[in-house]
Amino acid sequence: MRKISIAVAGAGLIGRRHIELLQANPACELAAIIDPLLVPADYLAGLGVTQYPDLQRYFAEHRPDGIILATPNALHVEQTLQCIEAGVAALIEKPVAHSVEAGKRLLAIAEAANAKLLVGHHRAHSPILAKARELVSEGVLGDLVAVQGSALFYKPDDYFDGALWRRQAGGGPILINMIHEIGNLRALCGEIVAVQAMQSNAARGFAVEDTVCIGLRFANGALGSFLLSDTAGCARSWEQTSQENADYPWYDDEDCYVISGKNGTLSVPTLRLKSYPDASQRSWWKPFRTATAEVVRQDPLALQLVHFCNLIQGKEAPRVTVRDGLLNLIITEAIAEAARTGRIVEIDPL
Repeated sequence: MRKISIAVAGAGLIGRRHIELLQANPACELAAIIDPLLVPADYLAGLGVTQYPDLQRYFAEHRPDGIILATPNALHVEQTLQCIEAGVAALIEKPVAHSVEAGKRLLAIAEAANAKLLVGHHRAHSPILAKARELVSEGVLGDLVAVQGSALFYKPDDYFDGALWRRQAGGGPILINMIHEIGNLRALCGEIVAVQAMQSNAARGFAVEDTVCIGLRFANGALGSFLLSDTAGCARSWEQTSQENADYPWYDDEDCYVISGKNGTLSVPTLRLKSYPDASQRSWWKPFRTATAEVVRQDPLALQLVHFCNLIQGKEAPRVTVRDGLLNLIITEAIAEAARTGRIVEIDPL
């Protein structure tokens, strides 16, 4: 069978990771690299493909089956529109757009064109998240009441020294890291309808926040609390608990989400479950039945590529649509606004 040809726009860290995955997948072939900056000649020679400076020149000569847009945020919307015009499927790295307004413009055009687009919230392809969603949807926990979440980790000083914009507004964990968590929380607990937040920069003293306490209201009536910090010596983050990215050390005694319903609690990603054997006898005086759900861990980025190929071939609908990606961005920006103003911010339901 003919391999699925996919070009990668953006040859930075995440772009090169996508290239590795393309090369490792026998159903795919790397069609080209699109980047205005010349990549090292030895690296390009090793790939055996041609580099193009921009999508316009590439599309003038070629029509691959798909494009992976691993480019700076500010380019996502315009490059996706170029893919739509060329009739080429696109996987757009998160965030889907550099602003909510630009994202709404893209959404309108994408839905009118029925374009094949997938937004790169790769955790949506995690087997851990899929199993947790299954347990919640089966009603094992009963009606959801509350969720406690955290993304607590320590970014080293050279992370900030190497890119001074990370010390300024917009460079903190709300806009860089929280968007991942929003996607997970929506998948597990339903739509978020309002947020409030407090932030602090006391730990590092930069102009941008380093620690945030967030309140969430879900459409089903459940409430959530979330602690976010890039300055905490702590392992309660997805990267350090899920075992899905070998670049990070992991700790199997930690969780980053605890989801509670009337009948029990699920801890994620360990998938430890506590539930009442008899829902009619629920009480804090009664012992829980305990269990741990089984799951086979796999790299979500590799699974995302398989899904993208299926999307290209018309076998599957996108698991993370432009609408999903835009909602994640809207909620993330609402958290930033709530932290800045002290107000409860209602979420635009699109």
